[in-house]
Amino acid sequence: MIAFIDDQRAVHGVEPICNVLPIAPSTYHKHVAQRRDPLRLSARGRRDLTLKPEIARVFAENFAVYGVRKVWRQIRREGFAIARCTVERLMRDMGLHGVIRGKPVRTTISDKAAPCPLDHVNRQFHAPAPNRLWVSDFTYVSTWGGFVYVAFVIDVYARYIVGWRVSRRRMPASCWMPWSRLCTIVGQFIVAAWFITATAGRNTYP
Repeated sequence: MIAFIDDQRAVHGVEPICNVLPIAPSTYHKHVAQRRDPLRLSARGRRDLTLKPEIARVFAENFAVYGVRKVWRQIRREGFAIARCTVERLMRDMGLHGVIRGKPVRTTISDKAAPCPLDHVNRQFHAPAPNRLWVSDFTYVSTWGGFVYVAFVIDVYARYIVGWRVSRRRMPASCWMPWSRLCTIVGQFIVAAWFITATAGRNTYP
């Protein structure tokens, strides 16, 4: 937000921008004054200015692959008394993050060419009584034995999980159908807004 005001202040002025954004002009001017004179910063702010170059150096010297834990351990070996949470906060501020082993898990690959399923409940996720509206989702959970994929059904009224199925591998929507048919209720006031079945035409599961 401060950077945005810096970019636009010459065109619109500080106060008109602050009237639109959730920031007071005095807060912006305070940040600008602190940036010009680091002595105006708090003790933590001044220490952050000292630690940020060291953290960036350790990160760069280790081929930009170290995460928070390894950067923290290395910088402590060099004699800096710093908490792990401080390293995490400063790395986040600088946009530094380590390399994660393995491939990212994707539960859904969107097919833009397929028609989007209809919203049967018009985004109104509330019900007057139990078993009037159920919704479902599909996600993954990391365990000691690896990732497992979970599909679950929630009763909107009770906010309870009323059914689920777990699998070690990601399966097509058709494989979830026997389970979801057991949970589907058809009635005058009951609508099933299934993520798994309703989006089968929209997503592909390799």
